[in-house]
Amino acid sequence: MSASPKPVGPSLYDAKPWLGRLNEAQRGPVEPADSVVHAFRAAVARAPEHTALAYFDGRLTYREADALTDSVAGHLAASGLARGDRVAILLQNTPHFVIALLGAWKAGATVVPVNPMYKTAEVGHVLADADVTALICADRAWETYLRETAAASPVRIVLTACQLDLQSRDDARVLDFERLPQAADAEDLVTVARQGLPAPSDRELGPADVALISYTSGTSGTPKGAMNTHGNITYNAERQRTGSGIPEGACYFAMAPLFHITGMVAQIAGCIANAGTLALAYRFDAGVVLDAFAEHKPAYTVGPSTAFMALAAHPSVTREHFDSFAMISSGGAPLPPALVEKFAASFGPYLHNGYGLTECTAPCASVPPGLRAPVDPVSGTLAVGVPGPETVVRIVDDFGDDVPFGEQGEIAVRGPQVVPGYWKRPDATDEAFPDGELRTGDIGFMDAQGWLYVVDRKKDMINASGFKVWPREVEDVLYTHPAVREAAVVGVPDSYRGETVKAYVSLRPGGEATPKELAGYCQERLAAYKYPRAVEILPELPKTTSGKILRRELRSRTDNGK
Repeated sequence: MSASPKPVGPSLYDAKPWLGRLNEAQRGPVEPADSVVHAFRAAVARAPEHTALAYFDGRLTYREADALTDSVAGHLAASGLARGDRVAILLQNTPHFVIALLGAWKAGATVVPVNPMYKTAEVGHVLADADVTALICADRAWETYLRETAAASPVRIVLTACQLDLQSRDDARVLDFERLPQAADAEDLVTVARQGLPAPSDRELGPADVALISYTSGTSGTPKGAMNTHGNITYNAERQRTGSGIPEGACYFAMAPLFHITGMVAQIAGCIANAGTLALAYRFDAGVVLDAFAEHKPAYTVGPSTAFMALAAHPSVTREHFDSFAMISSGGAPLPPALVEKFAASFGPYLHNGYGLTECTAPCASVPPGLRAPVDPVSGTLAVGVPGPETVVRIVDDFGDDVPFGEQGEIAVRGPQVVPGYWKRPDATDEAFPDGELRTGDIGFMDAQGWLYVVDRKKDMINASGFKVWPREVEDVLYTHPAVREAAVVGVPDSYRGETVKAYVSLRPGGEATPKELAGYCQERLAAYKYPRAVEILPELPKTTSGKILRRELRSRTDNGK
């Protein structure tokens, strides 16, 4: 498509038909905090003794968390960290992550969240590209591979964390490791946090300051850092607080990884804005998560569809596990309509779909509380929601012009949650954000009532004998089969058709189906060019830590002849 900036004139989407789907609170103006630190201080002021962080049997109040994060900020500043320097955080879903995050922000730093599953080369790219000054990581990661990686980077301040600290239960299902001696070339995060140092007084952050450099492949290419400002984050957090109906002070369970933009905004920042309790459980394990639901009684959580599939399939799950929830959101991976229906019938809660990217700081559209997303009668696609009142979502053609309601095109987003661009990548910024509007690389459409539907990624479209096949449509059909737990569809080379459709599935516990049966099931429900000519059953499908199924790994598996 043409990526050159051009003036954006009047658009048929400027009428915002989605406003009719929002209630008064969701349409009303919001006043976000100037930064997440300002929001945190406001929560400390109004609920100092309320539990801020819960980690198995460990608890920290807002007052305690404030003191700990002040001390981390003071230590970083005393160690030579300047305002605007970058601090990389590579930790699991533990209180250490939140303490490191708030401490870095109080020191005036920009945080670079790093996926704990990254390997040496991936971490090395992030540390070098972001010119990272300080690294806060797990002690085991430091000992196994990060010491050498950091030595070849700009990093000169290192704090490590034993993620067995701040709790005493040591649940072996996830905390299955031993304590290590403190490294001589790093300082311990919790020890530093307990020193009682004051935070620097000259590092105040504002809405335009970059809070995060979040590394993402964006719409294409190698990972690059999206610059999420404090204003981007606090806007979406405040929209969640005012529009979700989640009670003040409620418990939020952190199911999405905290390093991911969804976890950062919908869990950490959203919880802080609401002076809530953030419950943490290291990493996703279905049994551990269900036990946490029973213990902490959360009112809110957000996770990918694959996580809810795993919870629904766990042998110990009951309706009572979900009794406390005021709202459950799903994002980060496609949400099949069949899963929404099955989950509500079996456990009660309706899974509220949502759509966003790192470049728009998590959600830019979501299903409002009290409403149910429609399913497009032609494609069977579940709507991902509606935009907010200050957001404009357009569907555009290859030249950036509007396409009519109901027609497919690229999803474009403009609003207060859209980042100003990519770190040190002006060319990539110009391409992805012509005139400040994000071109997402996702194909979708909007109906006349303002409901947004995501069809698929542009690059995942399959061309079978000249016909377009969107993997999502085939996957949604597979999810209606009672034996299917997970499904992913890719295009594979075909000497006759150019490409043909192949499906990979995993089965539910106790579920039985053959590849031939599943192919026939799809053949009965899809056009001849759409149904999978090949089906392969795997024990598990490959996923990212945020729960997205990795189609590219499956394509690679096919390319390598597996």
